[in-house]
Amino acid sequence: MGLDVIGAGLGRTGTTSLKAALERLGFGPCYHMTELFEHPEHLEAWRAAARGETVDWEGPLKHYRSTLDWPGAPFYEDLMQGYPEAKVILTVRDPDRWYESTLNTIYEMNATASSPLFRLMSLVIPPVRTIRQAVGIVDTLAWQGEFGGRFEDREHAISVFERWSEGVKERVPAEKLLVYEVKEGWGPLCEFLGVDAPEDEPFPHLNDTGVFRRRVRLILAAAAAGVVGAALAVLALILTLRRRLG
Repeated sequence: MGLDVIGAGLGRTGTTSLKAALERLGFGPCYHMTELFEHPEHLEAWRAAARGETVDWEGPLKHYRSTLDWPGAPFYEDLMQGYPEAKVILTVRDPDRWYESTLNTIYEMNATASSPLFRLMSLVIPPVRTIRQAVGIVDTLAWQGEFGGRFEDREHAISVFERWSEGVKERVPAEKLLVYEVKEGWGPLCEFLGVDAPEDEPFPHLNDTGVFRRRVRLILAAAAAGVVGAALAVLALILTLRRRLG
């Protein structure tokens, strides 16, 4: 299939909304961080990329027409070489609002995934294990990599964010780049991609901080229920064996 659109914007810059918009316009499926949660078979390719190894992008991205957010954004230059006809979208946002949103969502999730409870759940529940491993890749690429382990230093994090955007603008030819805020809606996006805007259809606005945090709570609740269920099953098995062997 091959990529038509490469996202160079960091997480929490409206990428979930843009994912829905791109898919509505026919540029889907779109590879986003959420895809990594659902495809554990992709984990090793992204680990290899994080180690600086050469990656065959047709592995994780074979069936996708676009990519946004982590883990793809750090490799936008490599993806441009692999897909020279693709256009690049740099999603941007007010730096202060970006920082607050990121601190209270994906950065917070990193701490959650490192907690003893989440580690325990990952041992017995494969989907939780996949989420923990995916979050670990973002930790390597983003929090320890791009932000040098100093994301909680607000001034430092914002300066990295701003430098990142400037770097993309310098490295991507102007005719192939759209610098875009999702609040701009369909107009500039559709013009850049050469497609018509959907008639009488609002631009999608998804995954604000409140929604993100509720999703994380639901994941934890479901995982905790799974741990309890597994523990009860083991206990029942032990009691049954004791009765039979006693």
